[in-house]
Amino acid sequence: QVQLVESGGGLVQAGGSLRLSCAASGRTFTNYAMAWFRQAPGKEREFVAGISWRSGNTYYADSVKGRFTISGDNAKNTVYLQMSSLKFEDTAVYYCAARTYYYPQSSREYDNWGQGTQVTVSS
Repeated sequence: QVQLVESGGGLVQAGGSLRLSCAASGRTFTNYAMAWFRQAPGKEREFVAGISWRSGNTYYADSVKGRFTISGDNAKNTVYLQMSSLKFEDTAVYYCAARTYYYPQSSREYDNWGQGTQVTVSS
C-alpha cells in the first residue's frame, strides 16, 4: 500500500517561493515515477511536473517551466517541488501522485495520491 504525504504549502506573495515535499512509503520505489498535480477551484486537476526515480528524468508543464523544479531524494523516498516566481494563478491544492515507470500527464493514469496541500499566492 503506497502512502504519500505532502507538506510545505501555505500563503505567499506573488514573486515569492515555496518548497513542497511528498514523503512516500509502503514499498520500494525504484521503478516508480512521481508527479505533482494541482487543482484550482472549479478547474480540473492538471499536471505540473514529473520525475522518474530510476532515470532522474523530469518533465514540466509549460505553465511552470523555468519557475518550478522537481527533484527527489532516494534515500528519504521524498520528492520535492521547488516553486519560484509564484503567480496568483499558481493558487491551487497541490497533490503528489505515484505510479510505475513513467509519469503521464493525465491524472486518470495514477492510482496513488496524497491528501493535497494548499498553496495560496496573493497578488
